[in-house]
Amino acid sequence: MKYKRILLKLSGEALMGEQNYGIDINRVRQYANDIKEIHELGLEVAIVIGGGNIYRGLSAEQSGMDRVQADYMGMLATVINSMALQDALEKVSLKTRLLTAIKMEQICEPFIRRRAVRHLEKGRIVIFGAGTGNPYFTTDTAASLRAIEINADAVLKGTRVDGIYTADPEKDPTATRFDEISFTEVYNKGLNVMDMTAFTLCQENNLPIIVFDMNKPGNLKKLANGEHLGTIVR
Repeated sequence: MKYKRILLKLSGEALMGEQNYGIDINRVRQYANDIKEIHELGLEVAIVIGGGNIYRGLSAEQSGMDRVQADYMGMLATVINSMALQDALEKVSLKTRLLTAIKMEQICEPFIRRRAVRHLEKGRIVIFGAGTGNPYFTTDTAASLRAIEINADAVLKGTRVDGIYTADPEKDPTATRFDEISFTEVYNKGLNVMDMTAFTLCQENNLPIIVFDMNKPGNLKKLANGEHLGTIVR
């Protein structure tokens, strides 16, 4: 395999599937099966999920809500998504641990770096919920931070498009995809890969980012086996 330990970043919106809101259980099941495939290859897997399918703090702020309050509500949305994925993973016989940056003892463990690493070493799927536990930071930043903390080999950002394009391919049919691009080029071209804090964390710690289509079954396994998919940033 190309990697030993990865952090998979999933967007909350992706969990909606064809719905306009909430969680599409068929999409979650597909993700669980894809994750099982790479886990069976011996890959250590950690996961961070967004919460935009349920609640987005930034949108709430624009409607007049206090930003800090709205961001904490968004963190709770990520925990709901994490629990849904945890259930789907356990339904396919995987052992999991949900660790959150906000204490919720009845449903999960508090995030402790050494504990997270030990879970991974024991073959458990580790899901990180509640972002960084701080307002004003996105789940992209949480994904980059946790990946660095657990010494992941790469951040795999699963989206609904198959890589990074010169423009939004859903709006511009002339947009072209990059197979590989440097951190500096992403800055200079103003491409939207992750928020700037998350992106800078990866750059400063030499952590590659791979953006790929997570909604196509089997793509995750191909990446784990070293096949070139999507766009790699390094």
